[in-house]
Amino acid sequence: MPRASLVPAVLIPTLFFLIAWGLPTPTAAQAPDPITPEQVAAIDSIFAGWDAPDGPGAAVAVVRDGRTVFTRGYGSAQLEYRAAVTPSTPFHVASVSKQFTAFAVALLAREGRLSWDDDVRDHLPELPDLDARITLRHLVTHTSGVRDQWELLAMAGWRLDDVITRDQILTLMGRQEELNFAPGEEHLYSNMGYSLLAEVVERVSGMGFGEFLEDRVFVPLGMNRTHVHDDHTHVVPGRAYSYRPAGEEQWQNAVLSYANQGATSLFTTAEDLARWIGEMEAPQVGDASLWSEMRTPTVLAGGDTVGYAMGLSVGSYRGLRTVGHGGADAGFRSQVLHFPDEGVGIVVLGNASSFNAGGSARQVAELLLAHAMEPRPQVAGQGQGGGGGGGGGPAGDTATPEPGSSLERYEGTYYSRELDTFYRVELAGDRLVLTHHRHPTAALDPLGGDRFRGAAWYMRLLEFTRDHEGEVNGFRATGSRVRDLRFQRIEDPAGGGDDAE
Repeated sequence: MPRASLVPAVLIPTLFFLIAWGLPTPTAAQAPDPITPEQVAAIDSIFAGWDAPDGPGAAVAVVRDGRTVFTRGYGSAQLEYRAAVTPSTPFHVASVSKQFTAFAVALLAREGRLSWDDDVRDHLPELPDLDARITLRHLVTHTSGVRDQWELLAMAGWRLDDVITRDQILTLMGRQEELNFAPGEEHLYSNMGYSLLAEVVERVSGMGFGEFLEDRVFVPLGMNRTHVHDDHTHVVPGRAYSYRPAGEEQWQNAVLSYANQGATSLFTTAEDLARWIGEMEAPQVGDASLWSEMRTPTVLAGGDTVGYAMGLSVGSYRGLRTVGHGGADAGFRSQVLHFPDEGVGIVVLGNASSFNAGGSARQVAELLLAHAMEPRPQVAGQGQGGGGGGGGGPAGDTATPEPGSSLERYEGTYYSRELDTFYRVELAGDRLVLTHHRHPTAALDPLGGDRFRGAAWYMRLLEFTRDHEGEVNGFRATGSRVRDLRFQRIEDPAGGGDDAE
């Protein structure tokens, strides 16, 4: 049977508390529109495929006019113990964390303790001087040009299921010598920017980042099962673990050992995120002007507007304005979706990599707001492809290198000073491959000239460079969120491999 319940039963102790303390109670006129039994059944049908006790599941919450009107859990939070998901199950929510980081900075800005237009080095003077003024506004809107931390770590030989700490991320930032682009000129998602913002909150407030959010946001809003999970050894009772498919109706652990903050690592529940949407509707901690600023789309230096504000994606769905954010780390999938003009918010959290939190949230929205939505667009022929994480690799068919340029010329050992790591380019049969002792061997397919398409997600394009005599002397590597990172060709280090001193 479905677990959890509609809110009227849950509100009884709340009403008792309000009466006992002489506080105003909700009147019939104040109460949000009830969710109908038919809508409840329809929501259950959306998540029916995730309600097996031997499979991962989901938690859902619906908010109307700032009040939670529906919560429910489906499936298992922990397959090892068949622990059921409930609306109060803590999930890692990945990039949904970013709106809380932005909100923390916004609170400090409202108090005059910093400005969005401060240079980040005013607060973190140890950061490298990259010949550009990078403001806190650039960081929060992903317009800084700062390279993404996850892609840099992968290029450096890390696996994303390694323990990754804030100190390791900041050390990596401290070695950077270039930006992806001049600040303010483009929009390119960078998790590193939010790690830096969390550090700014600590320096300015004099509190730990998690402490600050606990004191200023979570406790005032009653988000009592929410915390910044900056210690991977921290025990969280009743938490969800993440999984990925391992064959038909089989699952395996999708390990996540992050010990960092700002860009990710918030642990929270569907119930608590419903309270957060209540803050968006009727601010208690922030105010209307703060939330207006948080939702304002970003304008680039050239005048173009992008669909991102401060830790929030802004756009529309079937004619209705939307504000929200999704998240994906390991097997966790999350979505907070708010329709501010209609006063409706939806939270969907899942713990399987194959679960579509964003799509499920939009399905719930269609049940509740179909009457206000524009007709679904008709697409001739094949349907439009869905958008996923990271973006595509370099376009173009494979090609042979320029005449007179043999593949053997590219073989050798290459070193990045920024990442402090080595790669080897080797000839395997009739094609080049890229090797690193911590990553699988990845093919390099020629695109023409000195350009090669990389098979690794973190190195989608390698463009080799040459000295004045035409000899290959290095390459620049590009992924989805890192551009033109320099590797220099060197003599094979003694003993070879990445362990050489």
